[in-house]
Amino acid sequence: MRRVLIADDEANMRWVLERALSKAGYDVETAEDGQLALERALAERPDLVLLDLKMPKMDGLSLLKTLKEHYPDLMIVMMTAHGSTATAVEAMKAGAHDYLMKPFDIEELLITVAKAFEVESLREQVDYLKGEVQSDGWQLVGNSDAMQAVKHLVERVANTPATVLIQGESGTGKELVAHAIHTLSPRVNGPFIRVNCAALTETLLESELFGHEKGAFTGAHARKSGRFELADDGTLFLDEIGELSFNVQAKLLRVLQERTFERVGGEKTIKVDVRIIAATNRDLLKEAQKGRFREDLYYRLSVFPISIPPLRERREDIPYLAEHFLKKLKYGQGKTLGPGVLTQLMAYDWPGNVRELENVVERMAIISQEAVIGVDGLLVYNTISKEEKSTGLFVLPREGVSLEEIEKSFLQQAMEQTGGNQSQAAKRLGLSRHAFLYRLEKYGIDPHWGI
Repeated sequence: MRRVLIADDEANMRWVLERALSKAGYDVETAEDGQLALERALAERPDLVLLDLKMPKMDGLSLLKTLKEHYPDLMIVMMTAHGSTATAVEAMKAGAHDYLMKPFDIEELLITVAKAFEVESLREQVDYLKGEVQSDGWQLVGNSDAMQAVKHLVERVANTPATVLIQGESGTGKELVAHAIHTLSPRVNGPFIRVNCAALTETLLESELFGHEKGAFTGAHARKSGRFELADDGTLFLDEIGELSFNVQAKLLRVLQERTFERVGGEKTIKVDVRIIAATNRDLLKEAQKGRFREDLYYRLSVFPISIPPLRERREDIPYLAEHFLKKLKYGQGKTLGPGVLTQLMAYDWPGNVRELENVVERMAIISQEAVIGVDGLLVYNTISKEEKSTGLFVLPREGVSLEEIEKSFLQQAMEQTGGNQSQAAKRLGLSRHAFLYRLEKYGIDPHWGI
């Protein structure tokens, strides 16, 4: 739901505009002076501001310029009964999208607001497509039969409104699959919003998903829109959904059934049009059968399941992935991977999957000074032949290495491979969670990695 802030010192005008815009489906907030409007806009960014030129405490032009400093892309429509053509030109030069001369009728207002949002949507679409062209981050790389099957499923489900459950080990590329579904869907012009369900406490996650009202809990100094609101007309990607508490699972089930919810501490029912894509590295059906996940929620989520195989089961994709990651790097341009390196990469089991491979390729590109990266660039992993059991051993460089740097590097890799899940990262390194957190603090590593 689009949020509109009305800033006007005339009470009757605020009432008329709020009523008209609310009936048109907008979420409306009002302010009777420029200073209050600034405070409310900074507390929670609106999507559009209807701004009167003459107001106490801060006039419209000053507020326009201040808001543009904080939010350069914010849509602002000026309203004035006092202005001239020169005033309107000044407002447009300062960044206003349009202006309305009082008195105006409600139909003119609604058309102006709707056109402003159309322009914003087109701008967002252009920015989005630019990002896609530059990064190619959504592309699913790989020619194995397993990846061809995944691509086929993505293409089949993208054009439907079906809820998708993506299952696979950490680092297999679940978010890329979710992004590909969004990109190929009719919602491509809408937002793609990601939430890591494993990275937040229950209280914070509930607020993050559904938003909260001012004063809902200690520290809630202003109203905040949740990810469901931000993802309206787009896609919400719930990563590591198996980590949700039963309380949040129940609320999520209601949203999936009714597409409505209330902010934490609020009574207003909010309706959204959001496509849900969830991902997990757990077997949710087994979790449900063991009573650790709501069975009704599982069946709501798994309308269309997609399983991504681990990298060790599609080794033929490794050369394509490695070259793809190398070309993405600025310092990888003009470099290629030698056959000896590719042999060792394909022999390794990759417990961290595609994410781990990307990290290794980046390190090799940094270390190697040659156009063809040889085995000397493979400093982190010593892989054994494909016929033998693979292992990951640190190879001591001849020039020596810092043990502290090794420990710090492995801590960071564990956080990367598990998407910031502290418990899983600690387990991967054979540490207790307490010992793991101690080492994160020791090396100044953010414990809320990826949030």
